Formats: sequence, structure tokens, C-alpha cells
Amino acid sequence: MTSGLQQPVWRKSSRSADTGSCVELARTEAGFGVRDSKNATGPVLALTTEQGLAFLRAVMSDNLS
Repeated sequence: MTSGLQQPVWRKSSRSADTGSCVELARTEAGFGVRDSKNATGPVLALTTEQGLAFLRAVMSDNLS
């Protein structure tokens, strides 16, 4: 997910357990990127800013069903 301009800064929740079952989130020029923390070189889900903010709201409200 590199556009050649700037490397994203990946962040993992401070509430993540050490089980390795985590996702990381990065702010990008186009919005957000989401990836599996166990596979940093694997695929990245690219989200628009609107989609990324909706995802964050769902996570924060525990509404991911």
C-alpha cells in the first residue's frame, strides 16, 4: 500500500492481546489501510476516509455484528 510518497504509520490498539489476532490501521493519502498484524507484507484493505471513520465508530461502539 505504498503510493511512493509516504510510508504509512501502522498502529495497533493498546487493548490488543498478545495472541497475534490483531489488525493494524494506518492513515493514508486516500483514507485508511487495514492489515493483519501477523502478516505485515500481506494484503491491505484500502478504505476511503468515510469508510475508515465508519469502521472506527463501529469498533469503538462494539457494533461489528
